Amino acid sequence: MIIYKIFRRPEWATFDAQGETLGASIDLADGYIHFSTKDQAAETAAKHFAGEDDLVLVALDAETLKDALVWEPSRGGQLFPHLYRALTRADCLWVADLPLGPDGHQFPKDMT
Repeated sequence: MIIYKIFRRPEWATFDAQGETLGASIDLADGYIHFSTKDQAAETAAKHFAGEDDLVLVALDAETLKDALVWEPSRGGQLFPHLYRALTRADCLWVADLPLGPDGHQFPKDMT
C-alpha cells in the first residue's frame, strides 16, 4: 500500500538535504511522523494545510517501513499510518509538487 506525507517546501528542502527527518513540528510534538492513505490525503491537506501553497507530496510504500509503521485511530476512528522512527530519503518512492488551486490542493492524477 502506498501512503503519503505532505511537507511544506522548507521542511522538504531540509529533509532532502539531510537525508532524514523526524518530521514537522506536529510530528515532533506527537512523537511520530503522520501519514495519510490516498483516501485520507485530501482531507489531511484541507485540515492541516488549508490555504497553504508550495507544498510537496511524498509517496512511500508502507510495507518497506515494517514494524516502525503503526496504524492508529484518529479522525472519526479512521486508522492512520504513523511512523515511529526517522524517515529517510531512501524510504521515498516519489515526490511531487502539491499546488493550491481554486478548489483546494491539486493532487497528482496518477496517485497509486
